[in-house]
Amino acid sequence: MFRRLSDSVLASPQISLADLSEAKALGVGLVINNRPEGESDDQVPGAAIEAAARALGMDYVAIPVTHAGFSGPQVEAMAAALADCDSKVLAYCRSGTRSTLLWALAQASKGADLEAVTAQAADAGYDVSPVRPLMDMLKARSG
Repeated sequence: MFRRLSDSVLASPQISLADLSEAKALGVGLVINNRPEGESDDQVPGAAIEAAARALGMDYVAIPVTHAGFSGPQVEAMAAALADCDSKVLAYCRSGTRSTLLWALAQASKGADLEAVTAQAADAGYDVSPVRPLMDMLKARSG
């Protein structure tokens, strides 16, 4: 269920409370929720995921992304969360796509090799082409 984007970042569709034990066993130290609350009736509330993650000794941050798209503050928050974590990260949303796209944008904002980021996402089963122009712009701004 968890898909490897890099050595330190995993993406996933909606997780359950039980999935957190597996994440912990894989070395995850930070759970990032990219799903807005109340997006669907069957989603586990973020507060429940946060409580369970913290009970297992993992950190938790919510960076919700709606279907309206991505904003600068969301990209900055994702980049900061990834930079501040010295363990593996599990980011999730409904399907894992928004988490992957936000990860790719955060990587671009830090000047990463965009062909490598695109390939890593593809290897995990995700297509970053919808945000590739934004990735190019963020990379150019990164210096």
